[in-house]
Amino acid sequence: MQPQALEHIRRLTQHLASNEDRLTIDADTHATDLARYPRRPVAHYYHGRALPAEDLVAEMDMAAVSMANTWQNPACTEYPGGEDENAESLLEANRYIAWCGRQYPDRFIPSGWTDPKACGVANACRIAEACVREFGFVLVKMNPAQNQFPIDSPDVLRVVDRIVELGAIPVFHYGADSPFTPASGLEQVALRHPEHPVVGVHMGGGGAAFMDAEELYHRSRELGLRRPNIRFIFSAKRDTHIEEALIAYQLAGPPFCHNLFCGSDAPYGRMSWNFGGFRLMFETLMDARRHPDPRIRGNPGLFDECAARNYLGGNFARMILRGYEHLLKVQQAAVAV
Repeated sequence: MQPQALEHIRRLTQHLASNEDRLTIDADTHATDLARYPRRPVAHYYHGRALPAEDLVAEMDMAAVSMANTWQNPACTEYPGGEDENAESLLEANRYIAWCGRQYPDRFIPSGWTDPKACGVANACRIAEACVREFGFVLVKMNPAQNQFPIDSPDVLRVVDRIVELGAIPVFHYGADSPFTPASGLEQVALRHPEHPVVGVHMGGGGAAFMDAEELYHRSRELGLRRPNIRFIFSAKRDTHIEEALIAYQLAGPPFCHNLFCGSDAPYGRMSWNFGGFRLMFETLMDARRHPDPRIRGNPGLFDECAARNYLGGNFARMILRGYEHLLKVQQAAVAV
């Protein structure tokens, strides 16, 4: 690994380890280099508007969010057309995310992104390698919905294998907004490396309409309770289903209650709105006497301040810490060989 990547990992893990029990972490945000993708007029909101690192930090301050996991914004990364050219464009977007992590080392957990369809499998693996060895990322994401490829296709699984070989954690956009991310597909990915974590962002939501997402919400909750290596990020997901998942996973206990993380999907969602809602939801879940759900009334103390802190940041901090511990072991073993 490059010295700059190792230094990034050292600083980030030291900060997470020292503060994991009191951090509020937005597990899903997107940052963009405005030098490459200029800001559009503020008065005209559009889906996925570009936010630079400094604007994300301002959002975090307003929302009382300590840190944010951030990756590139797919709406702001233009593909020129050829696989090699597309790969260079995506690499540049990842490079900006690495810069965000260096510029704001106590605020961002920078993470990677690759694309086996637009960039080709070989380039997608090469991007994953750069994300780990050059930039020091432990999460590497793919988006089957936007880029239109099945989550469990042979090409995707080859990239998943390479991410795992590098010691990193594969992450997917996982929503009901396309036919490319069914629960059965995510399960096949999880079964390929059953002892290794895989993360599904949106837990079945994404850009889907309420009724379109209903079936996948239920399937996703059940899948995560069968496959303990699957982690989910609550972002772009209906609030009632977030609460239902929290109750089911908290009742299931470890390891499942450690596998859920809160996120906003900024700039697709407002951080202040989402984390204001998360905090109030936890307050109501802790008020067992007045809560309308009999599972809460019948289990006083099921949710407490410790549980809320875990979902709001502690769970994600510990996954990242364990992920980096594993990544460094894998990379050190590779050097020794």
